[in-house]
Amino acid sequence: MAFVLATSPAQAFPPAAPTTDDGAASAQRGLASRARSKAIASLPAHALLAVLALVSIYPVYWMFVTAFRPNSDALSTNPLPGPVSLENFVTVWQQIPIGGMLASTFGMALALATAQLLVAILASYGFARWSFRGKKVLYLLFVGSWLVPFQVTMIPNYLLVSQMGLLNTVAGVVLPQLCSAFAVMMLRQHLESFPKELLDAAQMDGRSSWQALWQVVVPNLRPALAALAIMLFISAWNEYLWPSLIMQKSTALIQVGIRAFLGAEGNNWGAIMAASTIACLPIFLIYIFLQRYVVDAFVRSGLK
Repeated sequence: MAFVLATSPAQAFPPAAPTTDDGAASAQRGLASRARSKAIASLPAHALLAVLALVSIYPVYWMFVTAFRPNSDALSTNPLPGPVSLENFVTVWQQIPIGGMLASTFGMALALATAQLLVAILASYGFARWSFRGKKVLYLLFVGSWLVPFQVTMIPNYLLVSQMGLLNTVAGVVLPQLCSAFAVMMLRQHLESFPKELLDAAQMDGRSSWQALWQVVVPNLRPALAALAIMLFISAWNEYLWPSLIMQKSTALIQVGIRAFLGAEGNNWGAIMAASTIACLPIFLIYIFLQRYVVDAFVRSGLK
């Protein structure tokens, strides 16, 4: 006699296990939910950054707006551009040799950035490669020179340049600033993390320390060197106080030449803004074409 066990429908047909597609969809929904939560949480920070960006950009915007206005409307408080006029640029082109001044300023900034980069490479390589007595004290002196305001050493440097007969020369602007403590500190951090094995291998191959620097170290630090060179060039281009003291001729550098529109009879603000706009163009072009290196320069300077 056979007996049949009675089972409930639920026991006879168990529920199907969730498929892989359902699990993936659930995971995606979870990730999307977390992403939305993070986006909402970051809204105040993004709003603050937007406000700071507007505050930073507005003076540059006002400079462009004033430069393209007629000279009679230079003091207008209307934030909207118009009417557009090239009168101020024509005035700048006629009254000062703007082309020669840009060329002189470019040469000065290039020479200063190159000299500072070369000194930084040699000094940082010495600090990172060798251990010697007084190394920490010497490095602290480098750091201390960076912390000393330039106004403190300005008068001694001016007297030295004057006694050397370098007034009104590009050499007089470059010579007192050949060493940048900031550049030395930045490169030293990179060289401290440079693989010692590569230098040991270069020494075993018969290369001297000088050859190892230029054949092994420098080629592997091209991104950092390019970023640092851009920062040094921009800093030299924007320098005003020291060139204005050394270059007594108003047609020497663009930073000094802008003062030609400041006088006792009145200030030509339209021409000043037009000359400032022209002076900013090289920096804008550098940022447009070398944006990756410019951003990398500021990121490295903040992290290292």
